[in-house]
Amino acid sequence: MGSQEVLGQAARLASSGLLLQVLFRLITFVLNAFILRFLSKEIVGVVNVRLTLLYSTTIFLAREAFRRACLSGGTQRDWTQTLNLLWLTVPLGIFWSLCLGWVWLQLLEVPDPNVVPYYGTGVLLFGLSAVVELLGEPFWVLAQAHMFVKLKVLAESMSVILRSVLTALLVLWLPHWGLYIFSLAQLLYTAVLVLCYMLYLIKLLRSPESSKQLTLPISKVTQLLPSISRRKAFVNWNEARLTWSFFKQSFLKQILTEGIYDIVNNLGSLVARLIFQPVEESFYIFFAKVLEREKDASLQKQDDVAVAAAVLESLLKLALLTGLTVTVFGFAYSQLALDIYGGAMLSSGSGPVLMRCYCLYVLLLAVNGVTECFTFAAMSKEDVDRYNFTMLALSSSFLVLSYLLTSWCGSVGFIMANCFNMGIRITQSLSFIHHYFQESPHRPLAGLLLSPVLLGVFVLSAGITSVSEAFLCCERGWPARLAHIAVGTICLGVTLGTAFLTETKLIHFLRTQLGRSRLGDKMT
Repeated sequence: MGSQEVLGQAARLASSGLLLQVLFRLITFVLNAFILRFLSKEIVGVVNVRLTLLYSTTIFLAREAFRRACLSGGTQRDWTQTLNLLWLTVPLGIFWSLCLGWVWLQLLEVPDPNVVPYYGTGVLLFGLSAVVELLGEPFWVLAQAHMFVKLKVLAESMSVILRSVLTALLVLWLPHWGLYIFSLAQLLYTAVLVLCYMLYLIKLLRSPESSKQLTLPISKVTQLLPSISRRKAFVNWNEARLTWSFFKQSFLKQILTEGIYDIVNNLGSLVARLIFQPVEESFYIFFAKVLEREKDASLQKQDDVAVAAAVLESLLKLALLTGLTVTVFGFAYSQLALDIYGGAMLSSGSGPVLMRCYCLYVLLLAVNGVTECFTFAAMSKEDVDRYNFTMLALSSSFLVLSYLLTSWCGSVGFIMANCFNMGIRITQSLSFIHHYFQESPHRPLAGLLLSPVLLGVFVLSAGITSVSEAFLCCERGWPARLAHIAVGTICLGVTLGTAFLTETKLIHFLRTQLGRSRLGDKMT
């Protein structure tokens, strides 16, 4: 498979992921509005914060490293060993589920059972749902490695819709069940998700006439299961060591960056979740399939290196422009957004300051996502270990800075400390990328440079919208608010128009890949 074909598949995967994120956020928004009419905000808060954090942390620690390691590598790998390695996520998930479940029940404050009933059962079932989802990990990685886009769309859409329907029905009929409702819905979600991947691949393997079946590296359903052979090792030890390196890295990232507060986090990170996450996941696969680990750019196939460098440059430019747009306009519209979302309770306190700081964090988050997307796909095991050592060495300074800044300026200090942490990670990745391409003619870091005209428009827009906020927002009624929105809309239009005229290379990349994505969707 050529690099251009892989790039087209990655673009299709990213665009489908983006559409799925929009659909899921819309469903979640409508569902939360419905639920709050029947259940207390305390129950919804426990689900959205505590139980969801338990589930996501278990999943992240159990599978993130395996995904990064097993989605790398060329076509000559032994997929039997790779699938064996992926099955180890299940016992690891059981371990983390038990450990974190004990922490949630014994070390964290348990909610009042009269206000939030069945909390213990909720912890147990959310942990179980994480383990159930890990049962599908070998099938998910196999499908992602071969970029079965429609399978991803079908599985995730069906599981989210069924979870939402079950939640709505139980809330309507049995609101006294409390956390039982969300726990059962979460179990249904993971079960449907896993079954979709399992049944699709099983059906594919049993249909020799299918063209997709020919692309799979296995030919029998039994090869999907763990297998022991006397002739070869149970797992590929190079992949296992790389997984261990990525695990140490994932653990550090989860410990150092988990946080940011409730509503501000949900609003501020919306763009990051909608845009950056699908792009990072899809193009990580692209870089991992096109480039070979253990080799720098001068030792790779030069056509593949050229394509990878061009894609990285465009992604960096896209991340920078998106992050700058969020930062520039977020500063002037944070107070208005919070006022519309939660009224004076949110917009009159420290909420706007938190939101503005978070807008800066989103900019760093965008750039870091792309740089780490490439870095982790190209790093050798030794590079990953050196990166982990640096992160560990800097973790103490991050924790000290978090303590000092939080003591000095409260929650804002924690966001500032996270910005510092993200800046360190970006610096590490930029250094790796610079050295990686040093012996080649390609300079993808040019994607972080903007034209002077566009930079000037960003500065001008920041000034105009700040003046507009001072005179029009937010105690002067809706006519003034609408005028403030109109000013921002005009400035945004001018900024996007200037970007369209000045960043021609990025526009060509987007047009080419989106066109290829649509064509690929029609053909598959």
